[in-house]
Amino acid sequence: MANFVLVAGAWLGAWAWDEVAPRLRAAGHGAHPVTLSGLAERQGLPAGQQTHVQDIVDEIERQDLRDVVLVGHSYSGIPVGQAAERIGARLRRVIFVDSNVPHDGESFVSVWPPLGERVRAALADNGGFWPPPTADDYAGQGLSGEQIARIVGGSTPHPGATLTEPAVLARPLGELPATYVKCLLDGDEPNPDVAALLKSDRWRLVEMDTGHWPMFSQPLELASVLLDAAAE
Repeated sequence: MANFVLVAGAWLGAWAWDEVAPRLRAAGHGAHPVTLSGLAERQGLPAGQQTHVQDIVDEIERQDLRDVVLVGHSYSGIPVGQAAERIGARLRRVIFVDSNVPHDGESFVSVWPPLGERVRAALADNGGFWPPPTADDYAGQGLSGEQIARIVGGSTPHPGATLTEPAVLARPLGELPATYVKCLLDGDEPNPDVAALLKSDRWRLVEMDTGHWPMFSQPLELASVLLDAAAE
């Protein structure tokens, strides 16, 4: 039995996995969605990037989870990638779902300068928070109107320090057993940094014909991808 620890991206909480977690449990595994500090029901708690890394490690240690499959979506690939190396032998595999990956000494905003400049400007204009996207921003991502309304209605502003603090890695990320899930409506090729990691014989690439939020657009298919990856 694997224990899936599920961490959604910016603006989202554990609720984002409501259609995925039951399918993992029905297959006989544990499923543990995590809400990071400062988001959803934990809104208002102070949070930096290392806070988010510790949120994930604490959840695993508090429940004494073993055979952990760590799943990080979008922004959360950055804290998940760091947590994966910190939990040691508890880790079975890490799965990055159309996500960013951590770079030692670099932050979310520093790795991709054009996006980083826009995010920094948004933080400055919104009291240090990254405001959630509007409904129009989800167009072309394979989502129904109802699904978009659900995401927009549940999203909360994302704490800016988590985006500007640098990642801390003790060893190359390519040494971890990993699967990268590329969602093709969000671009048909992995970013160059991910493409470099996929050259490692410990990394695998899986493609999904959907947009950047597959836990909403294709939850059944995403659950199957996660189960297959955990079995590797």
